[in-house]
Amino acid sequence: MTMLKKILDVKKEEVAELRRKYSRESFRESKMFGIKRINLETALRKKRKINLIAEIKKASPSKGILKKDFDYFEIAKSYMRGGADAISILTDKQFFHGDVSYLKEIAEIKIVPLLRKDFIIDEFQILQAKANGADAILLIAEALSKEQIKELSNAAFENDLEVLLEVHSEKQLKKIDFGINKIIGINNRDLETFKVDIQTTNELVKQLPGECIIVSESGISSKFDLNYLKNIGVHAVLVGEHFMKSKNLEESLTKFIEWCEIES
Repeated sequence: MTMLKKILDVKKEEVAELRRKYSRESFRESKMFGIKRINLETALRKKRKINLIAEIKKASPSKGILKKDFDYFEIAKSYMRGGADAISILTDKQFFHGDVSYLKEIAEIKIVPLLRKDFIIDEFQILQAKANGADAILLIAEALSKEQIKELSNAAFENDLEVLLEVHSEKQLKKIDFGINKIIGINNRDLETFKVDIQTTNELVKQLPGECIIVSESGISSKFDLNYLKNIGVHAVLVGEHFMKSKNLEESLTKFIEWCEIES
């Protein structure tokens, strides 16, 4: 059984529990549900730079604990002070040591869009994301059918959330309606083998419509990487492990954002 299959099996159990505990109405009654989102697309369309989605991630199935002195709230504040364009928050408990409560607490002080990063397979996870202050959700094409992508994307839009739709291979592009999904993440990590290859972005970016916002994800940690991604037309990067492993997060973030600037 692949790791992705294991994760999705757990998600089905989590969704069943979520549906037992909550109703659509209970999510809609939360104070954050009615708050208008901070626009992710706008945040990632800033010109003259590669835009940064900085990620809060304590652990991963392939690397284990990434940051022992993990204070998600302080990390979020550092990201906002340092100039990150958006923040991704891992909310999966079992495999990434995250929690949806992290999202809710950070949403109380947010000044940039918050992306709920999880393995979303059901409408109730979307309602939960909105009720806890998310501005956008991640959908993973590898984990969903074409019909699920469309249904879950529309559910997000109906609840004032944006979607970052993640792909890893050419065959997954056939699942996408580019009239609906405009923000496309290219994951350089294979979710079955966990091998990372930044060339994945190069291979797929050429096959995406020009109006898409393209986000390269995973394995990005140097000025060389960013220059390479700039040259092939990437608009933004999603980076977590690089910052989580840094001994001085704020210094690392400052340097990284300088690398993101496009030289004239």
